[in-house]
Parts: sequence; C-alpha cells; structure tokens
Amino acid sequence: MGKSAVMSLRLKPELGSRIERLASAVDRPKNWIVEQALEEYLDRESWQVAQITQGIAEADAGDFASQAKVASFKRKHQK
Repeated sequence: MGKSAVMSLRLKPELGSRIERLASAVDRPKNWIVEQALEEYLDRESWQVAQITQGIAEADAGDFASQAKVASFKRKHQK
C-alpha cells in the first residue's frame, strides 16, 4: 500500500456515531468505513457527471432519438 493522505474533517455528531457503530459492528477501523463510503460516493458521482457530460455533448451535436425510436421504446416498455 502506498502512502496515505491525511485529512481532518468535522462531522455532525450523529454521523460520527453512525460511523463508530458500523465500524464496531463489522469489526473494522473507522477510517476503513469512511474510506469505503468515500470511494463509493466518488465512483457514483464521477459516473453521473460523465453521463451528464456525454448527454450534453450528444445534445449539442444534435444526436437525439428519432420520434419513431421513442414511440417504439414506449410501446415495448408500456404495460
């Protein structure tokens, strides 16, 4: 494992308590819980930003679904 970045942050008391309870329940250090949560959050948010950026680029390029494709999709997925 490479060097670790050291960070300091302030948490709402309840959030700190939740981290402590979960760490105790899964027998892991608090920093492991926080690191896992941050990785999941950053992965999800990065994916979302990339998808939005791609969608904007496609819209700017005029790359839209045709009316026929939208109607076909709607028929296929309606119940």
